Amino acid sequence: MDHSQSYSQAQVSGLGQTELESRALIRTAAGLNQVKEHWEEKKDELGDVLEKNRKLWAILASAMKEDDCPQPPEIRRNILSLAVFIFQRTVDIIAHPDPKKLDVLININMNLAKGLSGDGEEK
Repeated sequence: MDHSQSYSQAQVSGLGQTELESRALIRTAAGLNQVKEHWEEKKDELGDVLEKNRKLWAILASAMKEDDCPQPPEIRRNILSLAVFIFQRTVDIIAHPDPKKLDVLININMNLAKGLSGDGEEK
C-alpha cells in the first residue's frame, strides 16, 4: 500500500457513519454525472456506475431496516421509498439507456448527501 492509500484509509476511519454515507452518495453521483456528461465516450461504463449506485442504496435500505437504526421512523420510510424508486429507475435506465434519465439519480444522491452533512439545515 502506498502512502496516499494509507492516508486515505486513515481519513476514512476517522469519519462518522453519516459522513461516510454522505461521501459515498457524492462519489456515486459524480460517477453517474461523468457518464451523463460524456455519454458517447463513457456509455459503456453505465452498467458499472448504476451497479455501484444500486449497491449503495441497497446498503442504505438495509440500514433503515435495522432495529438499532438511529433515524426516526418517518425518515426510515422515506429512504426506503427512495431506494425502491432508485431500483426501479435503474432497471428502466438499463432497459432504455438515456443520459437524461441519470439526472434524477444524481439529484437524489446529492440532496440526500446534503441532508446527511447538515448543509440543508438553516443556521
